[in-house]
Formats: sequence, C-alpha cells, structure tokens
Amino acid sequence: MSALSPEQLQALQEQLSHRESELGAELRDFQERREERPSAQGPLVDDQVAQGEERIRTGVEHIEMERDQLELRDIDDARARIAEGSYGECVDCGCDIPYERLHAQPTAARCVDCQERWEKTHETVPRYTA
Repeated sequence: MSALSPEQLQALQEQLSHRESELGAELRDFQERREERPSAQGPLVDDQVAQGEERIRTGVEHIEMERDQLELRDIDDARARIAEGSYGECVDCGCDIPYERLHAQPTAARCVDCQERWEKTHETVPRYTA
C-alpha cells in the first residue's frame, strides 16, 4: 500500500470523481452536437469551403472524444488500483508515487522516472491516418 494518508486518498478520489463528471458532460455535449449537425442527416452544404471546415471541425471533435474516452478509462484504472490497494504505487517499480504527482495527475500509474522511460519506448500520441 502506498504512503498516502486517508485524507490524501479521499481528496484524490474526489478529484477523480469531479473529472469523470466533467468528461461525461463533454461527451454528452459532443454527442448532442453530432446529432444536431445537418451532416448527421446527410450533406446539405454545397460550398466546398464550408464542407472542408465541417470535416475539420468533425475530425477535431472526434479526436477530442477519443481523448476523453481514454481519460475515462484511466480513471477506471485508477479506481481499480484504489480498490485493490495499489493506488499510489508505481506499476513498474513498485515505489510510492509522490502525492504531489498524484494531485497534479490523479490517474498516474507510474513514478516520474518510470513514466519517462515508458514514454521513450511507447507511442504516447495516437497517430491517425486518413
């Protein structure tokens, strides 16, 4: 078990819950906008510039939705670590993750050193192909 105090753990759980609520609202807003968009019922725009702008806007929203969904999965993973008693311990080396890091990034699964090593060997930004 990590060296987090019960108060620190409670504060981090509240941060996770708050962020989860924010992300849920953002995803609902994305979905509502998608359903209201004329392009959802078929192409109604004859102007190629407007069509291009709409495609860009739709693409950006799609990427933002994917990012939010990934963050929600990270929140679920953090909650699973809380439930099993390993939250606040680095998944790679087992050392305690400092409260300051968890406060800044409550879903952090690695200490700073292991995260830096992991980022050097793993792709951290998804690549999208058209």
